[in-house]
Amino acid sequence: MGDWGAKKRERKSIAKNRRAFHEYEILETFEAGLELTGTEVRSLRENNCQLTDCFALIRGGEVWLHNVHIAPYSNGNIANVDPDRKRKLLLHRREIRLLEQKTREKGLTLVPVSMYFKENGLVKVELALARGKKIYDKRQSIAKRDAQREIDRAMKDRYR
Repeated sequence: MGDWGAKKRERKSIAKNRRAFHEYEILETFEAGLELTGTEVRSLRENNCQLTDCFALIRGGEVWLHNVHIAPYSNGNIANVDPDRKRKLLLHRREIRLLEQKTREKGLTLVPVSMYFKENGLVKVELALARGKKIYDKRQSIAKRDAQREIDRAMKDRYR
C-alpha cells in the first residue's frame, strides 16, 4: 500500500498566493529553488513573507522573482538586505528554455503560487505557468464555488 500523505509531509508552507488562483488559470507548475541570503532564510523561518503581487520574468536566460516581500530578520543588523529586492530562481536550463518559449509564444505568465521549506531545509517556490482570466471567467468560477458550497451544505443537512 502506498504512502498517500508523503508529499504533504515533506513540505512546510511559508506563504501562499491565493490571489493567483482567482486571477489566473493555472496550466502547469514547476518547483524552483530560490537564491537567498542567510538573514532572509531566518526571516522565512519566522513566516515573514508576502506573495500577493509577485511575478517572475525571464531575462538573459535567468528567471527573476519580482515583488516578493521578505521582511527583514528581527535579529539581523546590517546583514539584512532590501526586503523587496528581485531574487533569482534556480531552474534547469531546459526548463528555463521551455518557460521562455511558452511565455513568448502563447502570452502566458509566470506566477509564484506558494513558497515552502523542503524536508532538507531548502526554500522552494512553486512557479505556475498561467493564463490571465477574463472577468466572465472569474464570475463563472465564483458561481461554481458557490454552487458547490450549497451542495455541500445540503448534503451536510441531509445526513444530520
